Amino acid sequence: MKYYDCVIIGGGAAGLMCAATAGFRGRSVAVLDHANKVGKKILMSGGGRCNFTNYDVSPENFISDNPHFCISALRRYTPYDFLALVQRYDLQYHEKALGQLFCDHKSKDILDILLAECDQAGVSIQTRCTIESIEQTDKGFTLATTNGGVQCESLVVATGGLSIPTMGATGFGYQIAKQFGLPVTEREAALVPFTLSGQWLEIARSLSGVSLPVTVECGEQRFAEALLFTHRGLSGPAILQISNYWHRQEAITIDFLPGESLADLLNQWRSDGQKTTLKNRLSRHLPKRFVETWLELPSFPSGLQDKPLAEWSRADMDALCEGFHRWQIVPPGTEGYRTAEVTRGGVDTQAVSSKTFEARAVPGLYFIGEVLDVTGWLGGYNFQWAWASGHCAGQVI
Repeated sequence: MKYYDCVIIGGGAAGLMCAATAGFRGRSVAVLDHANKVGKKILMSGGGRCNFTNYDVSPENFISDNPHFCISALRRYTPYDFLALVQRYDLQYHEKALGQLFCDHKSKDILDILLAECDQAGVSIQTRCTIESIEQTDKGFTLATTNGGVQCESLVVATGGLSIPTMGATGFGYQIAKQFGLPVTEREAALVPFTLSGQWLEIARSLSGVSLPVTVECGEQRFAEALLFTHRGLSGPAILQISNYWHRQEAITIDFLPGESLADLLNQWRSDGQKTTLKNRLSRHLPKRFVETWLELPSFPSGLQDKPLAEWSRADMDALCEGFHRWQIVPPGTEGYRTAEVTRGGVDTQAVSSKTFEARAVPGLYFIGEVLDVTGWLGGYNFQWAWASGHCAGQVI
């Protein structure tokens, strides 16, 4: 039976940050992970370059049934704290749109920094280690694992969510929470593409690969980023962002000409007496393949694209503006956890301290990272939550 001050289940971003932080405090720490290597989601993130944080992080970038929960940790460990860490290792990085920070080279650079920190802090990292049972004792916890028995004073659950099961994601963290009486909120795939069906699926397939800037709305939430048509439906940053807020049977509304007024353009073209076709005029503002396909929609009056602008009725113009500025659809579903970047929902934060991440009713048991009911936007926010929650828990375990 091996003894550690702290055992962390899960070797992802939050778990490794927590381990290094606790190790540098002189605590003996073990990270146990059932996969063959740690940090798999770090390696595949950001197209292999890891969008590791964002310059502009606030509680408004996160979703939770308890929206105040994330405030404390985000204030105590900011993006600039993580930047100070990576700059010590001379990590080369760059900013993309909207404050997103990426590695110049590869995601492995971030993982290497975390592993170097853990090594310097004396952390034991054990892979291919499956937890068979967990029992609470007078002195902490006893774990039966495929690597033998382990005892610890503090047990940290950093197992992540259900997204991307091919990377080893499971619901084990939720099982632990339920074992010790902590409630778990409803979970859904998030930051995930929408699937379509019927005629809309056929249209999406015909436009597969076409990308364009849009604004997309669901309820009161709105994002202005790129949309990508795929052979399954709708993807791209704008769609992934709004999926965080979407629930089944809800409609989303898309503006394909954000920042422009098609009505004003049409009136201008009419007054100019232009002879070019509507298709050619619109193709100066939108991808040609999209325009050609969209103008064939049955919701538009027949023959509209060939009718001279001078002959257009008010109803013709209204129909065109509606179809391009306020296209509304109820997606039948999403691609699910197979491609979702995160899991919305998780361990109920009402049962966890926002300062220490300790379960209120179970001394010595902690939950950090994605396993909690805290979900960030696309753009480095979920990594910043991992760094912040892992660091704050690591200071007290």
